[in-house]
Amino acid sequence: MSMLIKLFISFVFIGLGAYGGGLVAIPLIQHELVIVQQWMRFEEMATIIAIAQMTPGPIAINAATFTGFRLVGVPGAVVATLAVILPSLL
Repeated sequence: MSMLIKLFISFVFIGLGAYGGGLVAIPLIQHELVIVQQWMRFEEMATIIAIAQMTPGPIAINAATFTGFRLVGVPGAVVATLAVILPSLL
């Protein structure tokens, strides 16, 4: 399965579970990316969360964008961002 498809599926699930807001998404993102997918280490995840909190905008969307960019580049950033907001849009 393509990395972009895996990224999309992971962030759709995160978007579905983050019903309580952006701060609820942080443990979901950490669990999915560090423990389940093992795409990054905990230290890298902590850095992404710190950057997402400093950047204007919703933390879940910022974290998805930064994670997608780190893993796949610009296409990954676009896919992860769209995937995390898709459940809310629907």
